[in-house]
Amino acid sequence: MDSKNKIIIITAPSGAGKTTIVKKLLAAMPQLAFSVSAATRPARENEVHGRDYYFMSTEEFQHRIDLNEFAEYEMVYAGKYYGTLKSELQRIWNEHRIPMVDIDVKGALSIKDKYHTQALTIFIQPPSIEALAARLGSRGTEDQASLEERLGKARYELSFSHEFDNIVVNDELEHAYQEVKALIEKFLV
Repeated sequence: MDSKNKIIIITAPSGAGKTTIVKKLLAAMPQLAFSVSAATRPARENEVHGRDYYFMSTEEFQHRIDLNEFAEYEMVYAGKYYGTLKSELQRIWNEHRIPMVDIDVKGALSIKDKYHTQALTIFIQPPSIEALAARLGSRGTEDQASLEERLGKARYELSFSHEFDNIVVNDELEHAYQEVKALIEKFLV
């Protein structure tokens, strides 16, 4: 299979370490390119439109859904949409690179369902819910209600881990990163 048609999808519950692993992979593997997701949530401090997310209004997002511009999309939290634009995947393929998609569990399964063997799905699993709660709490971005919402969502997402091509437990970051890197290298051969 032509590698330009391949997609790497990494997912995990919020706080499991996927973003850190993805950044390390992108730095080490120039053939990969970060697929920037679209989102209706507001930008956090230091986030940049077009680099971290394509930030858009709910109305614009829904209009793009109507135009069938998404490879996948989900309402991840009440009123907050996230999605992968088809144009973003095509942009990366046009650069003769492989999209690295860092998205939620349902979105990952949607892309896998559409792209089948073109897609490698990797689920980053926290060592435990308690460890995940500690990681999320240490961010300082969550109040108690949003922390409980994220932990509830994490429990739900963990129930889908068996549907992914690979599960990597992120108990120790460097080990998890090396394991994910090896899986990607094998897939791209």
